Amino acid sequence: MLSPLHSRSGIAMGVAAYSLWGILPLYLRALHPLSATSILGMRILWSLFFLALLTVALRSRSLLTVLRQPRLIVALAGTSLLIAINWLVYIYAVETGHVMQASLGYFINPLINVLLGVGILRERLGRTEIVAVALAATGVAILAIWQQAVPVIPLTLAISFGLYGLARKMIPVGASDGLLIETMLLAPAAAIWLATHQGFALPADGPPSWLVAAAGIVTTAPLLLFTGAAKRIRYADLGLLQYIGPTLQLLLAIFAFGEPLRPIHMLTFALIWSGLLIYASATWRRARAAPPMPPE
Repeated sequence: MLSPLHSRSGIAMGVAAYSLWGILPLYLRALHPLSATSILGMRILWSLFFLALLTVALRSRSLLTVLRQPRLIVALAGTSLLIAINWLVYIYAVETGHVMQASLGYFINPLINVLLGVGILRERLGRTEIVAVALAATGVAILAIWQQAVPVIPLTLAISFGLYGLARKMIPVGASDGLLIETMLLAPAAAIWLATHQGFALPADGPPSWLVAAAGIVTTAPLLLFTGAAKRIRYADLGLLQYIGPTLQLLLAIFAFGEPLRPIHMLTFALIWSGLLIYASATWRRARAAPPMPPE
């Protein structure tokens, strides 16, 4: 069993990771007037630089093992495309004043994971999970009817990150090694895009270079904290902490960026939150009822 000190440090890491993800819109807004594609390119290249330095500093040898396995590289090429889509849509949402829709996407994400578990991993849903997913689906459907269009941003974020998480769960590669290889695979396209569109020089009215370079730390620090938390606390506990991120994003959308909170949004969020509460409560009860794992 985990010691109380170990658990407390894990919870602290988890809270820090999701809090950093939650306030990410503040950083992205500070990069104005860079376009979403330019920010994505910079984020990829600086993340690659930072991760490479970290790998050298830690003298990690696991990366070489992964690079010798073509099947893993092909699999990570697929996940790199998914995370690039997720990053681009998220950056676009922040840049165009749709932070509330982005937060909606990450509130939906846990329930998308449930559906992926059923559809791909052949997991079975209990009554509680069915009710939770039905409530969230109703919320999304009501929003779609009101908008007279499919809510593209929330669904793209939820589905892309859900597929990414499922794929990374099935690929036997560590978090930092996997992200390093993903950024390596994305870096050529990012470099070509920047070279042929914006160039690598920042515009005169753009953000300072040090702020752009911080994209590497902003991207990787939450992931490393998340990985540390996952090793120290139960996954069910970590799953409950994930709602910190979209909650902070929603608060920023309303109070920092002045996005309107309409009655239809309140109804949509109420239905999704109800589903999440039901699902989280069931997960928590199952985790508490499960017998403790024997020490290794």
